[in-house]
Amino acid sequence: MSTNYSADDLISGGDFFSRLSPPARLGVFGDPVVHSKSPVFHNAALKAAGIDACYVKIHVPVEKAAAAFRALPAAGFIGANVTTPLKAAALATVDEADGYARRCGSVNTVVVQDDRLLGFNTDGPGLARAIREEFFVDLRDLRVVLLGAGGGAGRAIAVQCAMESCERLVLVNRTVEKARALAAELAPSFRSDRLVGPVERVQAIGFDEAALREQLAHADLVINATSVGMRRTDPPLIPAALLTPNLMVYDTVYAARTRLLEDASAAGAKVANGLGMLLHQGALSFEIWFNRPAPLDVMRRALGEAA
Repeated sequence: MSTNYSADDLISGGDFFSRLSPPARLGVFGDPVVHSKSPVFHNAALKAAGIDACYVKIHVPVEKAAAAFRALPAAGFIGANVTTPLKAAALATVDEADGYARRCGSVNTVVVQDDRLLGFNTDGPGLARAIREEFFVDLRDLRVVLLGAGGGAGRAIAVQCAMESCERLVLVNRTVEKARALAAELAPSFRSDRLVGPVERVQAIGFDEAALREQLAHADLVINATSVGMRRTDPPLIPAALLTPNLMVYDTVYAARTRLLEDASAAGAKVANGLGMLLHQGALSFEIWFNRPAPLDVMRRALGEAA
C-alpha cells in the first residue's frame, strides 16, 4: 500500500482514506514529505498496539495547509504530525494550542477532537530525550550553541533549553535580529546565580567565524536545527577548524552523516544525528493521540531497520 498522498486527496473529501486497509487515520504533512521516515515507525507502533489504522505521508503546499488541516475531521483522521515548512501554519489554523506550542510559535502534532483541531509541539521534549539518550547528560547541565534559531524546530529547541534553564544558550542565526529578539524573550529563564563569569547566559550571534570561535570555547553541545546537511552539496555550517574533541555535536538532520557530523567526528567530538529526536518526538505524539505509552522499542527497531 502506498503511503504517499496529496493535499487534494484530503481536501476532496469522501471516504478515500477510510477505504484504505487499514484505514488511514494519521499522517505527516510537509513540503517536501517524501523523505519522511515517520510512517515506518508509526505504522509499526499502530500494529504493535493493535490499533486498526495506518499512518501516511501527505504532501501539502503552504497555500493549501489551512484547507488540508480543516479537512482532517471529515476524513476520519485522529490527528497528524507537521513538518517543514507548515508548523507555523498549523499553529495559525488549529482551534486551540497548548501553552508550550504557543511559546514555540509552532505546532508539530495535531489532534482531532470532534470537529475541532488541537495543537501541540513535541520537538523540544523529543530533542531533550535524544540528548539524554545519546550523550548521557541533560540539557539543563550543558552550555549549548544552537545553529538556526529563527523559527520552527530551532525555536522549539531554544524554548526547551530555556524551560530547563540550561547552563548557557547561544542562538546562532543568519538573520541576527531574529535571534536577538528570541534571546530577549528567553532571558528571564536565565536570570539566576548558577553561572558566574564573564559571559552572559543567553546570547545571539550571526554565522561569523570569529564570533563562533569565541562562543564554542565556552560550549559543551552544538545543535544544528537548520536544514543544511540534508544534501551532500550543502556548504559547511561551521569551519572544521573550530570543532574540538571536548564538544558534543547533535544534528537534527537525520541523514546518517552530514558534513557537520563528519567534520566533528574527525575532530574527535562526540556526534549523533537526528534519528533519536525523530523517534522521541514521534513517541510523544503517539502518547498525545492515544493517551497511552508508546511502544518505544518497537518504534526504535522499525526506524533502525529503515535507516
